[in-house]
Amino acid sequence: MKKLLLTGVACFAFALPAFAQTGRETVPAEAPKKKAPVAEVFSTGVAKGRDRLDSATSTSALREDDIAKMAPRSIGDLLRNIPGILSEAPNGESIANITIRGLPLSSSGAKFVQLQEDGLPVMEFGDIVGASSDSFLRVDLNLAQVEAIRGGSASTFASNSPGGIINFISKTGEVEGGAVALTAGLDFDQFRADFDYGGRLTPSVRYHVGGFFRQGEGPRRIGFDGQRGGQIKANITKEFASGYVRLYGKVLDDRSPFYDAVPLRATGTDADPKLQAIPGFDPTRDTLSTRALQSVTLLDERNEPIVEDIRDGQRVREQSFGVEGRFDIADWTVIERFRYANRSGGLIGPFSSLILSPAAALTRLGATGGSFRYASGADAGQTIADPASLNGNGLIGIYNIRDRRQQDVGNITNDIRASREWAIGANSLTTTVGFYKARQEIDTSILYGVAVTDIRGGGDAALLDVFNAAGNPVTAGGIFAYNPLSGTQRRTLRLAYDVNAPFASANYRVGRLSIGASLRYDMGSAKGQVFGVELGGGRIGQVARDIDGNGVISPPEQRVGITPVGSPAPVDYSYKYLSYSTGINFRVSDPFAVFARYSRGARANADRITFGAVIDNRTGALAIPQAAYDPVKQAEIGVKYRDANLSVNLTGFHVEAQDSNINTANGSVIARDYKAKGLEFEGSFRKGLFSLTAGATYTDATIVRDRVNPALGGNVPRHQANLIFQATPQISNDRFAVGAVFIGTTDSYAQDVNLLKTPGYVTANAFVQVRPVDRVLLSLNATNLFDTIALTGIDEATIPASGIVRGRLLNGRAISTTLRLDF
Repeated sequence: MKKLLLTGVACFAFALPAFAQTGRETVPAEAPKKKAPVAEVFSTGVAKGRDRLDSATSTSALREDDIAKMAPRSIGDLLRNIPGILSEAPNGESIANITIRGLPLSSSGAKFVQLQEDGLPVMEFGDIVGASSDSFLRVDLNLAQVEAIRGGSASTFASNSPGGIINFISKTGEVEGGAVALTAGLDFDQFRADFDYGGRLTPSVRYHVGGFFRQGEGPRRIGFDGQRGGQIKANITKEFASGYVRLYGKVLDDRSPFYDAVPLRATGTDADPKLQAIPGFDPTRDTLSTRALQSVTLLDERNEPIVEDIRDGQRVREQSFGVEGRFDIADWTVIERFRYANRSGGLIGPFSSLILSPAAALTRLGATGGSFRYASGADAGQTIADPASLNGNGLIGIYNIRDRRQQDVGNITNDIRASREWAIGANSLTTTVGFYKARQEIDTSILYGVAVTDIRGGGDAALLDVFNAAGNPVTAGGIFAYNPLSGTQRRTLRLAYDVNAPFASANYRVGRLSIGASLRYDMGSAKGQVFGVELGGGRIGQVARDIDGNGVISPPEQRVGITPVGSPAPVDYSYKYLSYSTGINFRVSDPFAVFARYSRGARANADRITFGAVIDNRTGALAIPQAAYDPVKQAEIGVKYRDANLSVNLTGFHVEAQDSNINTANGSVIARDYKAKGLEFEGSFRKGLFSLTAGATYTDATIVRDRVNPALGGNVPRHQANLIFQATPQISNDRFAVGAVFIGTTDSYAQDVNLLKTPGYVTANAFVQVRPVDRVLLSLNATNLFDTIALTGIDEATIPASGIVRGRLLNGRAISTTLRLDF
């Protein structure tokens, strides 16, 4: 890490003497010959910022005003508004499942999509288990806009981003002034304060600072404050006669609940299931979390007792600083970006918990024919006479407590590039060369415990003690084990991934025709150690141990997970791959353009291949070299139209991809090839006070081959709907805005075996904004206004005999009000 830090500083020091032109990496579009709307300049995932009509790419942007009306509760919620992007956000404010254009969602996170903050990746790998990229991003008043590029040159202008790039761009003080916004939940417990301010210190120095703090239970009932924390971001920019240099920093310390799958009653057939709430439990507002279980004692990665606070939920910490500069050297424009980010935290809470009948739960816990007693609350110690009617639903929860500790998931990144435009007669050739260097740390551990509860909403579930048929206890205080039920998956990883990637591009423009191509060559390495009983070789993963130190070994203390710290397995391998992209764009007329592009990129695999057959546990080398990275090929053809009141973008695509992965829900190995084809639409229309923005993506996706389970070949990938769509109609002027955001999906298969279907849905968010006087804005926002049961997935592959399935849902209705003062 220190060596890479010095490399980045050296690159910056070299660049400092001649920093140049202000602003981001953008170039104004040529002045239109006829009256036309202002050019939409896009700079993410391309060599140089261009008008969208002059670029052979498929792109979208969300501006600050649009984001405020959407009032997203998480990054995953926000990304649902961008065409072509499938974003599932059932887990709360982090670990959204994000993909683009039919690329597989075979596990969790954002594998084929890179999330950036101000032009650099948040995390080098978007699907690190328990620490995905969106975990370290927050929507607040610092955010100026979000840019997204789907496919195209994303493969060559960033590493590990073959599906696309989503860039969160911060304000940098271009506009003098700021705001304070106070937000309160009206039907849920949350209070939040946001602020930002920017402007000029001197004619050549501008700055921006902002952040937020919030506290409350959150949009679902968990029984305690689950949201506590906030962030502060700041930057300062020095402008020179021919350039600028910017220093920026961020401090983030935030907690939010993790929402596990919840029980639903399923009737009907696998092909047409009917899902409804069970008695005493609202699936859109309740969770398995309970005030009766707010802490747990476990053995840490060194096998020492620790008390973990379950109220931390998804805890994220970041202290980062960066440098960005732009400068001219002769006829070359050089852009340098560097960031060091110290990141840590963790995730603790229910995960893949079981919801069973009392008899099935007793059998699963080795107490067939036994009984239950309350272990918490006013009825503690009392036997439950009729468990089959408990809480009106007769269900027992075997609560898997997953504790994903993140000692270090920080990274350091540096991207330097130089561009020049060459005049060739009346035509022009733009060339770019650059070098990217990054290091990603993954120092994490995963611990487990198991508790037993009843199923009750409102965060009021009680811990239960279990007794076998002979009357002997198998739990203590509601705790069954200090290890997962399976006795596996307790792991520690201490890894570092280095990435080096030179890249280059050329774009030749002849009148209205542009032809471009780009290359990138990624060279990566992974080094470190992993620890876990699953590595085999006689390693021990469970012992009896006196956890509470009272001198007595209780039943759960006979099932204590340990990490085989004395028997690590090495990880030591390298990989290389070439990415390329070529495209052609023809500006038929000022408002109309057509384009075509073909690209090949790849995504290097990280922690998800460290346990299994991919790596030789004796040497650390690759036993299956082709699993080191997963290539993605994409072909696109599209049309774009834009005038003062109407814009339409239509893109056809064909995608082929490989996926080497681990399903985090059950630990199964994934090794597959996929293909997808489809059509993507994005458009907007305005007439008078009325405006409409809309998008839709049709996708036909197939598992071409499964190397682990060949029977899955020809099936549709799980979670892949044929159609996803968005529409935002509104009426607005300078004093008010009223509208709605409709986002929907058709049905999809819950699992890759293609039996049980997850029903489609449409959620409706509504907003009203009123500006009674200048500089004062009152807003009322409702997400999922009609409290739709919006299922992003079902854990089961078919409806079980019990009729109970575990569903992962978007939040139910949540209404908030905001008072914003601008100054």
